[in-house]
Amino acid sequence: MVAGPAGGGLWGRRPAAPAAGGPGLDSATVDLVASQRPEIDPQHELERLNEAGVRAIPRFHSAYPARLREIADPPPVIYVRGTLSPQDEWALALVGTRRATAYGRQAAGELARDLATNGVTVVSGLARGIDTIAHRAALDAGGRTIAVLANGLDTVYPPENRGLASEIAEAGALISDYPLGTRPRAEFFPRRNRIMSGVSLGTLVVEGDVKSGAMITARFAGEQNREVFAVPGSIFAPQSRGPLSLIRDGATPVASVEHVLEALNLTMIGAQMDFGRAAPPASEDEQALMDVLTREPRHVDEVVRDSGLAAARVSATLALLELKGQVRDLGGMQYVRVREPAPAYEAASAPPKQETTP
Repeated sequence: MVAGPAGGGLWGRRPAAPAAGGPGLDSATVDLVASQRPEIDPQHELERLNEAGVRAIPRFHSAYPARLREIADPPPVIYVRGTLSPQDEWALALVGTRRATAYGRQAAGELARDLATNGVTVVSGLARGIDTIAHRAALDAGGRTIAVLANGLDTVYPPENRGLASEIAEAGALISDYPLGTRPRAEFFPRRNRIMSGVSLGTLVVEGDVKSGAMITARFAGEQNREVFAVPGSIFAPQSRGPLSLIRDGATPVASVEHVLEALNLTMIGAQMDFGRAAPPASEDEQALMDVLTREPRHVDEVVRDSGLAAARVSATLALLELKGQVRDLGGMQYVRVREPAPAYEAASAPPKQETTP
């Protein structure tokens, strides 16, 4: 558990919310609600919510996420499109920069996939870059994912993620503490990050500078007494400054999903896929390529040379392995091995029961 002095520093507690706003309401939200209050028609608002497929869940309702209720400033109401599940008690926020490196994209994708196949709900913010990769990888793995938005749920930002948002609503949930009709504003994004960390057991930062939204989420996680994780990166890459700073201050470094599962005492659900044990190769050619491929990118010419196979056979076999999810084409004729053997985990306990939203 990352902790620090109560008086300041990275993990120091932030100032209390303005008294005028009450618990969970900052001044911007108060101003927004006050400006719209004369125009609010409760019956009309309910109809709008129903038409949008959105449910408003007040803090006292049993469907309100239990972990979010525990934080210092939980939203009085959250808006949900999709379904909250008892499984979401096992959730991890995976966040990072919008300008991810190839290393960051690969790390985020593999970690999100492995979390999802272990029954962990992947939480992120639907932003470009690491967030989008995390949501997509969780969905592709058949897992659950939650996107926390900084606007009303009748708007998707960025707009190119509308399709992704619809998929998330089908296989998880979109959450916001802003009512329908609220457009995204810069000051809303840092505020919503407390919800990402608040619904999660911990926060994993893949890449980000020291002054980034990902670091704000990590700070909230520390203040909420949740675990903080970080993926180590190059000391020369600006995108690694945030994670390296977190590790220096006590965050758990993560090189594989096992580090997260062990730190959180999470265990693998027996009925689910063993994320680390890929299906055995079905042919000698597949085995030959798996023997020479690594987690570092290798050019197809190197694979041909080291495997001793003809170029045409290598190309055909790589295509089959990619379909099986055992290798990944990075472009430029570069390939990496995706999966490595890893210990299996068994379920030790079930998450607390929580009412599922329709």
